[in-house]
Amino acid sequence: MAGFVIAFGAAVSFAPRAGSAQVTAFKQAIAEAAAQDDDIAAFYRANGYSPIWTGAGDVDRNRRAELLRAIRSVASHGLPVARYDPDGLMKTLASVRTARDRGMAEVEMSRVFLKYARDIQTGMLTPKAIDPAMVREIPYRERGSYLSGLAEAKPAAFFRALPPTSMEYNALIKEKVAMERLLLSGGWGATVPAKSLKPGDSGNAVIALRNRLIAMEYLERTNTREYDADMQAAVQQFQIAHGLNDDGVAGVATMNQINVGVEKRLQSVLVALERERWFNTERGKRHILVNLPDFSAKIIDDDKLTFYTRSVIGANRDDRPTPEFSDTMTHMVVNPSWYVPRSIVTKEYLPALKRNYNAASHIEITDRRGRKINRAAVNFSQFTERNFPYAMRQPPSKSNALGLVKFMFPNKYNIYLHDTPAKSLFSRDVRAFSHGCVRLAQPFEFAYELLSKQEADPKGHFQSILRSRSETKVVLDTPVPVHLIYRTAVTNARGHTEYRADVYGRDAKIWNALSRAGVVLGGVQG
Repeated sequence: MAGFVIAFGAAVSFAPRAGSAQVTAFKQAIAEAAAQDDDIAAFYRANGYSPIWTGAGDVDRNRRAELLRAIRSVASHGLPVARYDPDGLMKTLASVRTARDRGMAEVEMSRVFLKYARDIQTGMLTPKAIDPAMVREIPYRERGSYLSGLAEAKPAAFFRALPPTSMEYNALIKEKVAMERLLLSGGWGATVPAKSLKPGDSGNAVIALRNRLIAMEYLERTNTREYDADMQAAVQQFQIAHGLNDDGVAGVATMNQINVGVEKRLQSVLVALERERWFNTERGKRHILVNLPDFSAKIIDDDKLTFYTRSVIGANRDDRPTPEFSDTMTHMVVNPSWYVPRSIVTKEYLPALKRNYNAASHIEITDRRGRKINRAAVNFSQFTERNFPYAMRQPPSKSNALGLVKFMFPNKYNIYLHDTPAKSLFSRDVRAFSHGCVRLAQPFEFAYELLSKQEADPKGHFQSILRSRSETKVVLDTPVPVHLIYRTAVTNARGHTEYRADVYGRDAKIWNALSRAGVVLGGVQG
C-alpha cells in the first residue's frame, strides 16, 4: 500500500511515509488538481502546498470528519446531499495509495468544502438568474477566506459558524422539521369544496372547513355542522396568521389559503431558508423591513418591532412588480412633487393627450428646462414614445399621486416609500396595485417614528413643515438601511411561522430551481 494507511470510522486517517519524492509528488498533484480553480490554487501556493485535510495529525483528521458530517447533514438546511456527494468523497479518500493520490484527494476535499461553505452561508442559487426583479446583492465572502479561515480555526467551531445564525433561520429550520413530520402523517386532510363560506352556513363544505381548521389547530375538536361563532373565531385566527383581513368570513382569498396543502407550505419554508442565506448580512441596528407578500413595512430597532404599517406594492403585470434589494434611506420629502416616470408619460399619458390635449389636466407638462408649456399650442399626435420631448410633473397637493410625503433611499430602480390619496386600497387582502413603489397606510406616523431619533417633538416638527405646503427635504441625521424582501414563510414575534400568498410567483420559480438542483420534500434527499 505504498505507505498510505486508510482507516474507517468517524474519519479517514492518512499515515504518509517520509521522503522528498513523496513530498514532491504530493505538491505537484495539488498544483495540477488546483490549476482549474484560481482560489484553491492561490491558497495552496500561499501555504507552500501543505495539506489541511490529508495530513496525519488530529487537526486534519477533525477537519475531514467535520466536512463529512456537514455534507451528510445538509438536508436539514434544505440543501441536496447529492450536490456534495459524501459517498463519492469517501471513495476518493479510500482509494488513496500514492502521494499523488493524496494530493488529488486534498484538492477534491477543498473543492467540496468551498461549494458547501458558500452554499450554506449565502445560498446555492443566484437570484437574478431566477427572476430579473430579484436584484438583491448577495454578501458573498471571498472563497479563499474560507480555506485560510478553516486552516486557522478549530474545525467544529468553524463549521458551526457557517450557516446563518439569525433567529429567523433557526425558526425556519424548526418549521421545516414540523412540516416534514406533518407531511409524513398525512397533512391536514381533505380540502374544502367551496369557493367561500360565511357565518350561518351549514352542510358538507362547512364540515370540511371545520375538519381542516381542527387539523391546523385553529379550532378545538367539535361536532358542529354549522359555521358558528367558534368557527368564525377560528377563521379570524387563521386570517391573522396569514396576513388577511380578519373578518371571520372565509371568502375567496381566505379559502385559497386554507386549501393550501402541507407540501406547498414546506416548499415555502425551503425557499425561505435559501432566501435567508441570500440575506445573511448585517441589517442595521435600526432598519426598515418591507416584506412584499406581507404587504407591510416595519421599523426594527435592536431586533424588536417598533413600528408597523400596511403597504401597497407594485402590480403583478408588465414592469410594475416591486424589485427586491437593499439600500439606505437618507431623507424624506414633505409636500413632494410627483415627477412622472418616463414610462408612464409615454405609455399612459401620451396616448390620452393625443386624443385630448386637456387629458390629465392636473399634471403640468414641462420642457427640458422645467418650464410649463401651453398644452393648446402642441400637436401631440406628432409624437411617439421615443421622441416625446416633454416631461410631466404633478405639484404638491393632497391629491398628488405621492400623497404628502415620500421616503427616499436613492437607487437605480427609482423605488421609494410614499403616502397615497388612494386609501381604500389598504383594506384589500391582496394589495398589489402600484407602478412599483411602496405606498404606506400610515405615512405620517412612519415619519414621526423616523424623526424620533433626532427631534424632541417629531410630530410637531413634521406637521409644521407639512403646513407650509412647500416642497421640503428633511434629512435623516442617521441614514436607515431599507430592505425590500420577499417571504411567504415568516416568523412572528411568538416564534411561530406564518404564511403568505406568492403574489408575484417568485417563490414558485425558486422552488423549481431548488427542485432541479436536487432538493426534495420530506427530508429524504438524494
